Amino acid sequence: MNLEKIPESMKFIAIEDSGENGRLVVQTGPCPTPGKGEVLVKVAAAGINRPDLMQVAGMYPPPPGASDIPGLELSGHIVTCGDDCDGLEPGQAVCALVAGGAYAEYAVVPAAQCLPVPKGLSLTEAACLPETFFTVWHNVFDKAALKQGEVFMVHGGTSGIGTTAIQMAKALGATVIATAGSADKCQACLDLGADHAINYREQDFEGAVMDITNGKGANVILDMVAGEYIGRNFKCAAQDGRIAVIAFLGGPKANTNFLPLLTKRLTLTGSTLRAQPVAAKGEIAQRLHKTIWPLIEDGQIKPVIYRELPFGEAQSAHDILKQGDHIGKVVIKMA
Repeated sequence: MNLEKIPESMKFIAIEDSGENGRLVVQTGPCPTPGKGEVLVKVAAAGINRPDLMQVAGMYPPPPGASDIPGLELSGHIVTCGDDCDGLEPGQAVCALVAGGAYAEYAVVPAAQCLPVPKGLSLTEAACLPETFFTVWHNVFDKAALKQGEVFMVHGGTSGIGTTAIQMAKALGATVIATAGSADKCQACLDLGADHAINYREQDFEGAVMDITNGKGANVILDMVAGEYIGRNFKCAAQDGRIAVIAFLGGPKANTNFLPLLTKRLTLTGSTLRAQPVAAKGEIAQRLHKTIWPLIEDGQIKPVIYRELPFGEAQSAHDILKQGDHIGKVVIKMA
């Protein structure tokens, strides 16, 4: 059953001249059709993430079989379902993680990666959940196994990832330390629930973390900088600490002393979500729905939106992320 007639064509955001001078432009093309285990969603809004900027720059191509249209998260209403989509039906409001294709009027989504829009949230707010919430849960709670009572540290506390990580870690019982690049951004971290915020432009965050923890260090560190931060994270990690690297804003190479990795018995992990199997991402979705969705509906966790822009201004949305002044997420909305 279809919620509405599926159009033959749709508008979408395409990448023009990917690379250093890559730009986003609106184009028209065929509307996709869902297959087995997939649903077609009429997109209401799509979140903007740094991997999208990397794709435009030619540095993060979609995995084989995925749409080459940018966009990794969306919200909207299901229009039609393919076979084997138990629990989903046309008309249902969902938000979803996708491997590509969110910057479009319609998108095909694996059913396993769909989540209901949390009660009390708008579709625009829900569009800001999947990419950062899946990423934080997978790296901080699945891989790094953050536990109640431990000290959690996140770099880039006012990024989409940072604002999500602060709230999730705090809600689940951790002591939270965030780094940020200005007094205003540090205050924003504190307002979101961080116990401590360190201005990395004015303070040595290694020393600050050790002072805060009475010399013990952070049990789990979420890092999107890498580069020189690898060695610095080693210094402020606790014994048996876990460091999760999810991006390379400071560069993909590091010249560092790895001795603390051994002497502190540290665990250094890395991951990307985009190319992981649908089943793996579906398992993350189930854990989020069970543990985090109730906290969102209770108001303990909320998406932080910095700007909302029209669909046709996707390039402006990307420019905001490039400038780096944002606190929280940037989202584009369909007409």
